[in-house]
Amino acid sequence: MYICIFVKMDQIHIYTDGACTGNPGVGGYGIVMEWVGKPYKKEFSEGYQLTTNNRMELLAVIKALEKIKVSGMQITVFSDSKYVVDAVNQDWISSWKKRYFAKVKNPDLWRRFITLYDRFHPKMVWIKGHNGHPQNERCDQLAVAASQQKKLLPDAGYQPDADGLF
Repeated sequence: MYICIFVKMDQIHIYTDGACTGNPGVGGYGIVMEWVGKPYKKEFSEGYQLTTNNRMELLAVIKALEKIKVSGMQITVFSDSKYVVDAVNQDWISSWKKRYFAKVKNPDLWRRFITLYDRFHPKMVWIKGHNGHPQNERCDQLAVAASQQKKLLPDAGYQPDADGLF
């Protein structure tokens, strides 16, 4: 006799977006986190003085994963950033790690991300931005509003390329 047991894991859906006025320029990120099936929803955002859009997209995912304090959760990250989602789903990060992040933009953030990715193993899902998706639209609003605050944080890890290109 075989017995099949289905264990329903708690699920967290994370929605993220980054924004930047100018690239580089002032920027921000927005996060909406939902515990599926429970009345739990949190929003987070921060703005930065000088950064890039890709940094804000990636930082949003990092900051969201850093907020998770419970292990054993099934996590899905929804992002409109092909840069972030494809790096995972097309496994670019494996070759970046092997090359010690040589010639990879934003290595400081990718190292932080990989530590969190290895801990939580989130599923990464791309969604089309500015397409009426409620949580993605909310994240965009949060990111833009954060970038327009009077007191913006420095993006300590941001460094222009040696040749002046970003």
